[in-house]
Amino acid sequence: MLHKFKKIDPLIVTLLILLISVGALLQYSVGVGNSSFAFDVKKSIVIYLISILAFVAAAYFDYRILTKVSLYLYGFGVLLLVAVYFFGSNINNARGWFRLGFLDFQPVELMKIILIITLAAFMARRKGEPLELIRDIVPIGVLVAIPIGLVLLQPDFGNGLILAVLLVGMLWIGNIKGRFVLIGVSLMGGVSYLLLFLVNQYYKILIDFLSGKNLPVQWIVRINTFLNPTDAGDNESYHVKSAIRSIGSGFLTGEGYLQGTSARSVPYAYSDSIFAVVGEEFGFVGASILLLMYFVLIYRMILIALYCNNYAGSYIIIGIVSMLVFQIFQNVGMMIGIMPLTGITLPFVSYGGTSLLINMVSMGLVMSIKMHDDKLLDED
Repeated sequence: MLHKFKKIDPLIVTLLILLISVGALLQYSVGVGNSSFAFDVKKSIVIYLISILAFVAAAYFDYRILTKVSLYLYGFGVLLLVAVYFFGSNINNARGWFRLGFLDFQPVELMKIILIITLAAFMARRKGEPLELIRDIVPIGVLVAIPIGLVLLQPDFGNGLILAVLLVGMLWIGNIKGRFVLIGVSLMGGVSYLLLFLVNQYYKILIDFLSGKNLPVQWIVRINTFLNPTDAGDNESYHVKSAIRSIGSGFLTGEGYLQGTSARSVPYAYSDSIFAVVGEEFGFVGASILLLMYFVLIYRMILIALYCNNYAGSYIIIGIVSMLVFQIFQNVGMMIGIMPLTGITLPFVSYGGTSLLINMVSMGLVMSIKMHDDKLLDED
């Protein structure tokens, strides 16, 4: 046990501590003088402690056991998504949470890591050989399509998109054949173009149709705001414009910690829009340092994946990397106007108990892979 403890990556642990500390400080800053959000110190301490303990527990737990029971985990995750649709709480116009005392549990966050483990276990059977269409790619597509469909019903377009990105990232590292990549890229490009064209040309018709059917229209509104920011109404574009203005006001070094004012008026500044607080209070320098920490974290994870002696372990890490990279890019991108607005949080920094807990468990799995992989133990 002790020799495995020595294999924990100290740089990754240090970065995680720094990121969650930055998140706590930023959330506290947002809560100062903000009537819409109050930073609960006691509740946050409990959530952080639970998340850290979950990280340690996941690190010591042999990840190979999870790959052996991955289909059971997958079934459990799907059941949670079905249950939350019927019995969950509606928060921010989406029925995707269970209220569990001090914690609002979001099953899709757990489904992310379950899906990564399931796909990794499935693809590891090929032992690096190219994936076949019928035997591998089609079943993998079905495994991903089911939770995506359930998440979109909530509706939660942002997390549905993350699940799709996991599929792309893991298929890529799973040695998919070139012709399948070409077909997939063509299909995704065609569907994306068609969606953007329909929203751009028939926006009002789509809104009227969905409203008449009592279906959600938020994602249509957000895509239209992204495509036509100058034509969008003040209510529709307020979020993005306020975030851009707050980030720009920080200039090079920012206005200083607790000195920002405009970012607090950005909707969900404590969670989805917390990068606006970073830009205003710490400026370009602070935002760059935060992104550099993410870069080093991802770099260390990729190194572990490269030296891993187990295919499933490498695939799990790449799945987690895909998830984190997309969340970081999407969250920062939507705050500076280069990506559509979604409810995707900034990993380890945004407020959200379930998100932090699952991200820490994910990093614990990365440590488990490093600690339990024979090749990594020998080379270290």
